[in-house]
Order: sequence, then C-alpha cells, then structure tokens
Amino acid sequence: MATIIDGKAIAAAAIERVKAGSAAFTAAQGTPPGLAVVLVGEDPASQVYVASKGRMARECGFHSIQHTLSAETTQQDLLALIARLNADPAIHGILVQLPLPGHLDERTTIGALDPAKDVDGLHDISIGRLASGQVDRTLVPCTPKGSMELLATVYPDGVSGLDAVVIGRSNLVGRPVAALLQHANATVTVAHSRTRDLPALVGRADIVVAAIGKPEFVRGEWIKPGATVIDVGINRIPAPEKGEGKTRLVGDVDFASASQRAGAITPVPGGVGPMTIAMLMANTLLAAEQSVARH
Repeated sequence: MATIIDGKAIAAAAIERVKAGSAAFTAAQGTPPGLAVVLVGEDPASQVYVASKGRMARECGFHSIQHTLSAETTQQDLLALIARLNADPAIHGILVQLPLPGHLDERTTIGALDPAKDVDGLHDISIGRLASGQVDRTLVPCTPKGSMELLATVYPDGVSGLDAVVIGRSNLVGRPVAALLQHANATVTVAHSRTRDLPALVGRADIVVAAIGKPEFVRGEWIKPGATVIDVGINRIPAPEKGEGKTRLVGDVDFASASQRAGAITPVPGGVGPMTIAMLMANTLLAAEQSVARH
C-alpha cells in the first residue's frame, strides 16, 4: 500500500515559512508584501478560489486587495486596471483569476502584467525563462511548483536520473512541470491523449504526474511498483451512493487501484490542491523580496 503524500500538512508548513518571511520583510521595509487579485464576472468557482486566496494572503500578513469587475468589463478597462496595479509600489503580485468571460482575451490580459508581478507564472516571459532553464529568474506557476515540493518530500536528495512521465501538455501544468523536472535532471517524457501505448510508457516511469483532466483515467495496473504518483486532476463526478444529485471529487488517477502499486501517491482532494495556494503566497513573498533587490 502506497504512502499517502499529505498535501495539507506540507502546504501548512510552507505557509508557516511564508508567514515568517512576510513578518521579516514587513519589519525591514516598513510595508508588507502586497497581492492584488482581479476577478471578472460572477463564476461561482472563481469566487470561491478568490475568497480563499484573499483569506490566506491576510493570514500571511500581506496587504491584500481584490478588484471585482462586472462580466461586461471591456478589454480596455481591464488593461487599464492592470496598468495601475503594475505601477503601484505597494503591490508586488498580481493575479488575474481565470477563466475570463468569453469576450476578453486571456493572452492579451496576462501579457499586460509586469512579469516581475506575475505570481501565477503565466506571462510569456515567465514561461520562456522557465522553458530555457532560468528557473531562478522567474516566478514559477503555482501548481507545478507545488508538485515539485511534494516530490521533494519523497526524494529529499532530488529526482536526478529518475524517469518521469507527465501526462498532459497544458501551459498551466503539463509543460511547466516537465520543464521543472528537466531542470532537476530527471529524464522526462510528456505524454497526451494521442500518445501511443500510454500504459507501457507509464509502466516504466519512476514518477508519474497526471494532469490530463479526465477522471480516473490512469489505471493502477499501469503504475510501476514503487513509483511516485502526483495527481493534479480535480474532477467532479456523480456520487449516487451519497444521495440523489450528489457528487464527489476524484483525480486523473484511479486512486483505489494505483495506491495498491505506487510507493507514494497524492490523494484528491488533499494532495496538490492545498499546495497551489501555498505556492501563490510563496511567489508573492518572493516577488516582494525581488522588488527590493531591484531597487
């Protein structure tokens, strides 16, 4: 039976480090790290995410502000707000909650951020630096960064020389986590929905990162005995056993069967999820510290 990687506990420890760093920064600078979150529209899931990010930022001692814009906001007005936040010395990190309403262009919006304040790590410059191995010169996307922190608890000496398969090639998770694993000297294969003989590929991997967005897609029998499985997926599926119309959260990996073969595995929920917000706080503190170093 696999060791369950406790994302909640690891995230809580990371938050304690951020709180200490935030207190030290505030004492030295006379002003706290600042995080601005921009929410456009009334997507219920986005509202929940934004509220939890704001709560955590305040818990970390940050100056935390939220700009809530109507779903009819124009691209021009959104870019004008971002320009004001870019110029505000009290704001070190800016996060635009995705997805945006359909009439707004995500790449244009993210591209308007000052890369030094791009705490989600989604700006083209941030992505380019990460892809070219300049990990220390960029803000790394939060979910991939959190995934690497979870791996560090399983491999305290690093992942150098290990075989890793990343299932999924999104700019949010798949590509950046592959870049981070390569930077850490793992041998990385990026697989996706058109990969031939995926089970055989997964079966050779010491590390499997599943980020394909399909519930329980990765089967337990695919997993190499003793491998580490990082399940990034969050999928809501029907749970009739809980009652009519009820649902439950599952990952991209069939946890029940995979946990029989893996050496270590993240649960869903309680694995990668808590790490994402913790790494957002860590990135905000890092952005604040880097802003002082630049000036």
